[in-house]
Amino acid sequence: MKKKLLGMLLSMLAIMVIAGCSSKTSETTETTETPAEVTVGTATMDDVKAALADANAIVVDARLNDIYAGWAIEGNARGGHIPGATDFAASNITAPYDEDGNLEKLSRAQVLDDMLANKGIAEGKKVIVYDTNGSDAKTVADFFVSKGLTDVSVYDAKEWVNGSEALDSYPNYQLWVPASVVKAITEGNTPEGFTTKQNIKIVDVRWGGNEESGYTEGHIPTAVHVNTDDFEPPVDLGGGMWDYRLTDDQALLQLVLNTGITSEDCVIMTSPEPMASTRFAVICKYLGVDDVRVMSSGFIGWEAAGYELEKGEHNPTPATDFGVTVPANPSWIDTTAQTAEFLKGSNYTLVDNRTIEEYEGKISGYSYHEHIGKIPGAVYGKAGIGNSSSMYYYRNVDKSMRNAAEILDMWQNELGIDTNTHMAFMCGGGWRAAEVLWDAKVMGLDNTSLYSDGWCGWSNDGMEY
Repeated sequence: MKKKLLGMLLSMLAIMVIAGCSSKTSETTETTETPAEVTVGTATMDDVKAALADANAIVVDARLNDIYAGWAIEGNARGGHIPGATDFAASNITAPYDEDGNLEKLSRAQVLDDMLANKGIAEGKKVIVYDTNGSDAKTVADFFVSKGLTDVSVYDAKEWVNGSEALDSYPNYQLWVPASVVKAITEGNTPEGFTTKQNIKIVDVRWGGNEESGYTEGHIPTAVHVNTDDFEPPVDLGGGMWDYRLTDDQALLQLVLNTGITSEDCVIMTSPEPMASTRFAVICKYLGVDDVRVMSSGFIGWEAAGYELEKGEHNPTPATDFGVTVPANPSWIDTTAQTAEFLKGSNYTLVDNRTIEEYEGKISGYSYHEHIGKIPGAVYGKAGIGNSSSMYYYRNVDKSMRNAAEILDMWQNELGIDTNTHMAFMCGGGWRAAEVLWDAKVMGLDNTSLYSDGWCGWSNDGMEY
């Protein structure tokens, strides 16, 4: 079945990247050596403040996107970024990237060029790049110079970050958890104030059993495994066609109980593929788990930090009492009947997070689904390029969340989406849209939901299209 093969492929791609199996990565990554005729200068706090007020200048945060979002890690006394600064993390240049096997069939150089264009970083601009570790800004500044920028300087932002100057953070940045914080938790060193819950449980989410999924060959330490087929059991429609959609609430409840999860736990979802993590995270929020997080960047962030995956397996201790009646948060997931009714209203937008080819009815996107087209009234919201598992428009190179301001600009100005309405996100079967929903929640857009069954469920049910 295509879905099982896809799950295996995604895990294999992640493992190949983590293992450094892309022989072209070091050969095709653009050089970041600074041309001799260009000198990277040193900026002061006053220079940064002046640049923030200059339409022809850009201030760039070169630290991890997790820090930019709001996490106080890597020695930063406070999390968040300088107000008005954009992000271009050094990890985009240095993190593992599969030049040959990536879903979009784009080189890292092409991806980085797109990032530069999206952020308006171009020749003729004055650019100040900052960090707090003394190395990330230099890496990014040298890269900018290699792309033809000539007015580039670096700023040591420790005085800003550790002082009293203002910093901006995403409203709910805590929903994406950095690899370093997860690592500390696995070692029994939960950061102060991380959660009010007594128990923190780490879950590995991907298709297949413990062995066929790749879980036994490498997972985040202490994580227990959840097979995606257990919340989306395959239904054979005949003729090579299959239907995958969420099982009923009682089966979902039994799954989380068997995994040892209750409503009063803090649960951190992990996976080589963030789509799988966010898919199960949304399910757990829907059921009523109060504190659900997702590890950012998939396994790429873990490996880039130099951490080892754990082999073997952990068997969960099943829970007997979930603690609340399910679903405790039904507004997180919409049914087909609800979606059809919502589409009749005026304060509602159904955002279709598929490829443009799927949205325009040129392909279904799935070998196991024959129907092509779109739901009447759904607006195009992008997801990725050329593949039903691509999240290109919502991620950075290291699979971390794209800059929130850029996502909002894409929705509002490029795609004409009214973000003041209730936004329900959908795709083919809920995976891509779950990640987009998670990003929206991080951005503080709480008037949002997931149409879980998506195009496959809608068309298989014989709804109009």
